Amino acid sequence: MSLHFAHSGAWSLAIIMVVAASWLVYRYFAPKNWREWAGAWVVQAFIIALYAEMYGFSLTIYLLVRFFHLDRTSLNANLWSTLLGMGETGMMIAMLVGYVFLFIGIGLFIEGWRELYRAHEQKGLATGGLYTVVRHPQYTGLFIGLFGEGVVHWPTIFSITLYPLIVLIYARLAYREERQMLEQFGEEYRLYREQVPRFFPRWHQWRQLLDQSQI
Repeated sequence: MSLHFAHSGAWSLAIIMVVAASWLVYRYFAPKNWREWAGAWVVQAFIIALYAEMYGFSLTIYLLVRFFHLDRTSLNANLWSTLLGMGETGMMIAMLVGYVFLFIGIGLFIEGWRELYRAHEQKGLATGGLYTVVRHPQYTGLFIGLFGEGVVHWPTIFSITLYPLIVLIYARLAYREERQMLEQFGEEYRLYREQVPRFFPRWHQWRQLLDQSQI
């Protein structure tokens, strides 16, 4: 069977997107130890696999067609639009919804970094802005952004497999960071931790989170 994949083969664009996304991750996370580097490498693998399939060759759909014998000869490279038979319309919906999550995530990611940087400059504890809503806004932004791009917009075998691993790795990193904060700030951080959720805000604070994610 001869298969035709729409929206594929743009390897130059894939490389550009990998470089740009990787720069964003390393610019604002700046790994300091082997655990942070391990998390960054998994995110790097996620990024490479995602954009290689998005703009290069859609391996996930190719395997699904081959192994499950889907009766399709012309395939849209987006998984959801292909499986649901929604064509360009389905791809557009997935793209728009995914980008909403992505830009919210990027906003949280960058604004959280700014607030943390200011707190480090003052040698104090970051408890203002986004940190009044969640204790780890950068990780929250990472989770939301990767979910939007790698699960909603362009799901692949690799992105769906790596996503829960990324969440697990950074949840463990957050736990270790909180232990360090307890050692450094003591009772002040303990009280803060009791009042503010780790990654996701309480229901009535989601609007506040979204408002402050705008960059």
